[in-house]
Amino acid sequence: MKNFKQQKIAVLGFGLEGQDLCCFLLKQKAQITVFDQKDKLSGKEYQNFKKAGVNFKLGKNCLRDLFGFDFVFRSPGFKRLLPEIKEAEKQGAKISSATKLFFELCLGKIIGVTGTKGKGTTATLITEILKNDNQPVFLAGNIGQPMLSLLPRLKKGDWVVLELSSFQLQDLNQSPQIAVVLFIASEHLDYHQDTDEYIQAKANIVSHQEKSDFAVLNADDLISSSFASLTPAKIYCFSRQKKVNGAYVQNREIYLFKEKLGSVDDLQLLGEHNWHNVCAATLASSLAGASLEAIKKTIFSFKGLEHRLEYVCTINKIAFYNDSFSTTPETTIAAIKSFKKPIVLIAGGSEKGSDYCELGQEISRQLVKTLILIGQMAEKIKKAVLAAGFQGEILFRPSKRMPEIVKLALAKAKPGGVILLSPACASFDIFKNYKERGEQFKKYAQALQK
Repeated sequence: MKNFKQQKIAVLGFGLEGQDLCCFLLKQKAQITVFDQKDKLSGKEYQNFKKAGVNFKLGKNCLRDLFGFDFVFRSPGFKRLLPEIKEAEKQGAKISSATKLFFELCLGKIIGVTGTKGKGTTATLITEILKNDNQPVFLAGNIGQPMLSLLPRLKKGDWVVLELSSFQLQDLNQSPQIAVVLFIASEHLDYHQDTDEYIQAKANIVSHQEKSDFAVLNADDLISSSFASLTPAKIYCFSRQKKVNGAYVQNREIYLFKEKLGSVDDLQLLGEHNWHNVCAATLASSLAGASLEAIKKTIFSFKGLEHRLEYVCTINKIAFYNDSFSTTPETTIAAIKSFKKPIVLIAGGSEKGSDYCELGQEISRQLVKTLILIGQMAEKIKKAVLAAGFQGEILFRPSKRMPEIVKLALAKAKPGGVILLSPACASFDIFKNYKERGEQFKKYAQALQK
């Protein structure tokens, strides 16, 4: 165990990861200062940490006080290459993160899952398979439990499944025993300098593996499959298009190596994009020792996660689906393709540096009859769909309030159709986060049933 006793430690960010770090470091008797860009913090956690002796530096310019520290632990909200962090490093501070610390201290074996989208679904499905196989397994990272709070409970031989973002992977110098790489698109360009930096961050999930480890790569994605050249680990693949050395879909049947598991038509998860997630989870859990029985039982009963193509309710034979977690054009395209019925699509939100040309083409090509556009990116999406020749109805920024948006969608939908919230954008211009956006959509849709 690292010794942080009396060490001066800066924790950048007071989100869940920052709070997890503070809990861990207080037990180590470290001298902790939290830096957060909010002007004011409140709540029980804040008060408890203050009472425990944690110092706080708040506001947009809080990092100007980032000097004199032995360690600086950054959270995803703080870019690794910020001038203040680089200056602290020059002065001798060691730069780390909760993820990096967890990898250094974890006694268990790690299955890491990354990719632009599908991480949460795949990581949860792997966890459920291993649970059904009676293996000791914990789900942590961006989904599940905070990582560091798990450390006292972990024993050798336990599995930890981590959902890992590019932010968490950026300065990692260890890789998991089983690394799963889904499809990679150019997301988070508002955070990373460019696409290359984003891909380099993702590549850390395999680049520090050993020969005895496993890399589980997406054979249908050029970037994911290119990671094969970056790792000494054993390479296995998954595909929804062709037979590969691993898990794949052929003639609508799911195979694990040569073993037929069943039909994709029997999956509870909607959408062909989820075939990748199912194949990736099947392969990773098999490499972790799961039985075929546990794999089959789990993949055909798993219904998915909240805010990911989540069925909400049906009113007048019109089905509502909440896909608020779709914050990129690629995932909204996948959501639209999941339905063979007329769609009223609610899209738009805040900027993430995305290109909407392909989304415009797919909206024009698919069964979208009415497009309701909200938020900052409404104009950009409107231009993309019009350029693609969209012939349907566009309702442009009709409201910022979810009750009115849901009522309008219902008025425009026809029996037998679908109302789909799949924004293709972040939520921060109108909503606190994607969860609030999705919860409001569900609340007001269900209210119309009464």
